[in-house]
Amino acid sequence: MGGLFGVAAKDNCITDLFFGVDYHSHLGTRRGGMAVYNPETGFERAIHNIENSPFRTKFERDVDEMLGPTGIGCISDTDPQPLIVRSHLGNYAITTVGRINNMEELVDQAFHNGSSHFLEMSGGKVNATELAACLINQKDSIVEGIQHAQELIDGSMTLLLLTKDGLYAARDRLGRTPLILGKKDGAMCVSFESFAYLNLGYRDDHCLGPGEVVRLDAEGYEVLAKPRKKMKICAFLWTYFGYPTSSYEGVNVEQMRYDCGRILAQNDKDTQADFVAGVPDSGTAHAIGYANESGIPFARPFIKYTPTWPRSFMPQNQAVRNQVAHMKLIPVDALIRDKRLLFIDDSVVRGTQMRETVDFLYESGAKEVHIRPACPPIMFGCKYLNFSRSTSDMDLISRSVIHDLEGEKGFQYLEEYCNSHSERYGAMVEGICKRMRVTSLKFQTLEGMLDAIGIDVDDVCTYCWNGKE
Repeated sequence: MGGLFGVAAKDNCITDLFFGVDYHSHLGTRRGGMAVYNPETGFERAIHNIENSPFRTKFERDVDEMLGPTGIGCISDTDPQPLIVRSHLGNYAITTVGRINNMEELVDQAFHNGSSHFLEMSGGKVNATELAACLINQKDSIVEGIQHAQELIDGSMTLLLLTKDGLYAARDRLGRTPLILGKKDGAMCVSFESFAYLNLGYRDDHCLGPGEVVRLDAEGYEVLAKPRKKMKICAFLWTYFGYPTSSYEGVNVEQMRYDCGRILAQNDKDTQADFVAGVPDSGTAHAIGYANESGIPFARPFIKYTPTWPRSFMPQNQAVRNQVAHMKLIPVDALIRDKRLLFIDDSVVRGTQMRETVDFLYESGAKEVHIRPACPPIMFGCKYLNFSRSTSDMDLISRSVIHDLEGEKGFQYLEEYCNSHSERYGAMVEGICKRMRVTSLKFQTLEGMLDAIGIDVDDVCTYCWNGKE
C-alpha cells in the first residue's frame, strides 16, 4: 500500500509535512520520503529506508535542514519516492500510491514513443512512480498528462505532483484509494488518511471524487478535472488498512469494525465461549462489536508488544514475517488456560500465521479456539493495491483447500465457492477449519461486510472475494 501527504502554505511547510507523513506510517514499512519547493533554492528531497526504524527517527534531521512553503511526502511499501523530474512540462516532484499491472507493456510503449531509458530497480523492475511521470510527460499539460496516465494504467494510481506554481492532487480514476483536503489559516493540505491533519490544526475541506484532479495553494484549491461517477473504493480500507480514526466516504473505520463484529455475532448465536478477543490491532474493534452484541465478555488473551514492534505491516520475507507475527503477541496465561476462546481477525489470507497462533493457544492450555474472520474467504489476489503479497492465487488458503477438494477442476466452480450459501463453500470452510486446526470457523459474509460499510455496494471493490471488477 502506501500513504501520501502534501502541504501548500504561506510560510515554511516542513513541520506540517513531517508530522502529516509520519501519521501514515501504518501503511508501509519500506521507504519514506519528502520533497519541498523553495522559490529561492528550487526542489529539495530526502528519502530514507524505514524497514528497521520508524519514519520519524529517520527524518528528524531533515526537518531542520529542509525549507519551503510547499511540499509532498510519502510512506511507500514499494520503491523510493518522491521523484524529482525535469520535463517539457517544467520541473516537478511526484509521489504515487497504487499498482501498475501492465508495466512492461507501458515501458515498451514509452520506448517506442521516444523515451530513452528508465532507472532499473531491484529485481529488474521499473519504479512505478517514474513510469507514471513518463506517461504524464507525453501530454502538453499536467492535467492532461495525469488523466492520460490514469487511463493507460491497468491497476490504480493516486498521486501528488508538486510544481513551482502549486500542488496537484489526483485521486485514482475509480477512487480505489482516498484523498482528502484540509484547510487552516494560511495553508492547505492533502492527505490519504483523514485524521493525519487534525492535530496540525486543519479542518476537513473537500474529499476528492474518483478521477478528480485539483490544484491547491495556501489560499485554497481549484478543480481542474471533475470527479467521475463510477467508484470502486477498496473495502480493505475499513477492515484492515485504515487507521481507526480515519473515515472514508464519510464512514469511520472504527465504527465500521464495531458494526462488522456486531453483524458477525448476529449470525453466530449458537457458539459458546468464555471470552471474545481480537487479533490486534485491526481485529480488536471487530471483537468489541461481537462481544457487545453477543454478551460474551471481551478479553485480551494476547497483548501486542508495541515498544519495538509498533507497526502493523511485516517484512517482505515470508519466514521473517511469520517470526515477527509470533514475536509481537505475548500470551496472558490466566485468560487462556482451560478457556473457550473466540478470536476475530480482520482476514485470513494464507492461514500460516493464524495456524501458528492457534497452535500456540492450544499449547498454552486453551480448551477451545473458535475463529471468526471479519471478511469472507479471500479467493483472488489483489490486482489494485497489493493487499496480498502473494505471487500466486494458490498461496491463498482458500485456493489451496479447493485444490485439495477437487484438484484443478475445482477452479471451474469459483462462483459457487464464493457463495456462502452453497455446498462447495461449506466444504471449503470445513477444509480451512481442519487445516488451521480450530474448533470452529465461520467467516463474515460479503453481505454482512458491505452492510457494515454502509455505502452503495456498487461503489465498493470486492474483487478479492468474488473476482468481480
